[in-house]
Amino acid sequence: MRVFITGGTGFIGHYVVKALLEKGHDVVIATRHPNKVPSLRAQPKVSFVEASLTDFDKMGEGLVGCDACIHIALGWGETPTAMLMNDTRATITLLEMAAKAGCKKFIQTSSTAAMGRMRPVMREVTSNLPMDLYGATKAAGEAYVLGFRHGYGTNFPEVTMARNIIRPGYTFGNPAFSDGCSQPDRRFFEMARAVKENRDINIIRNDGTQFIHASQQAKLYVSLLESDKNEEIYLGLGSVWISWKEIAEKMIALKPGCRTKIVETDMGWGDDPMLFDVQKIKDHFGLVFDAHEFLDEHVKWTFDQV
Repeated sequence: MRVFITGGTGFIGHYVVKALLEKGHDVVIATRHPNKVPSLRAQPKVSFVEASLTDFDKMGEGLVGCDACIHIALGWGETPTAMLMNDTRATITLLEMAAKAGCKKFIQTSSTAAMGRMRPVMREVTSNLPMDLYGATKAAGEAYVLGFRHGYGTNFPEVTMARNIIRPGYTFGNPAFSDGCSQPDRRFFEMARAVKENRDINIIRNDGTQFIHASQQAKLYVSLLESDKNEEIYLGLGSVWISWKEIAEKMIALKPGCRTKIVETDMGWGDDPMLFDVQKIKDHFGLVFDAHEFLDEHVKWTFDQV
C-alpha cells in the first residue's frame, strides 16, 4: 500500500513509519520538519510533503494516489477555539480529503484522554467524558470519523473509506532510528536527572499506568491498517499496570551509593488501580503487550542521556 501519514517524523509516527517500511509499504510523510529524522530521508520508499496540518492544499496534493491515511500529528491551542481550528478542523478536513483522493482506509489517532474520568470499567464502548480541551478535541474528532459513513450530496454521494480509531495511552521508547526522537513527556528524564544529582524523586503514591512501548504501538497501527476492520475503536495500551515508583527504583539502582529517596505524596489513590480493558486488541489481532520487556533498556538509555 501507499500510506499517507501525518506526524511521521514525531515519536509515535516515526515508529509507525519504520513498521510500515518493514512490511513493504510505501510511505508519504506530511510534516513541518522533513529533515528532522535524516534516516527517513535516506529511505527509498519514503517521500515527504512539507506542510503543517492546516496547509490543506499541500495535504490534499500529497494524498493523491495513496491507498490509506494514518493521522497521528497533533494540532494545539490554548483556547477552545484554537483547539477546534488547529486540531479538530484539521482532522475533519483530512478525513474529507482522504475520501476525495480515493483512500480506502483512514486511521485517526485519538487518546485515552478522550474517555476522560476513570471509572470502574474502561473499555472502547465506555462513554467519553473528557476532562480537558485535549480530550475534548480528540473526542470530537472521533465523532466525525465515525459519523462520516453515508452519502452527503454531490461531494460525497457515498462513503466507502474504512474509518478506524486508535486511542494510545502512555507510550515510551528509545528513538526508532539513531537520529530519531524519544517520547515528549519528560518524567523519565526528570527522574534520571534527580538520581544523578542525588535529589529526591517526588511521585504520587499508587500513580502509574498501562505503559506501552512505541514499537508495540506501531504493531497495532499496522495490524489495523492491514485488516478489514471498519468503524472500530482500539485502546493502544499494555496489559500490565506499571507504577512510577517501580520506574524510580530502576533509576536509583543504576547509581550505586545513590542518596536519592523516593518521596510519595498520598492523594488517596487506592492500592488497586483502575484499569483499561485491552481484551479487544487481543480478540481482533492477537496482540497482548507487556512493556516490562522494554522498560529496563529504556530506563538505562534515559539515564545515559542526561
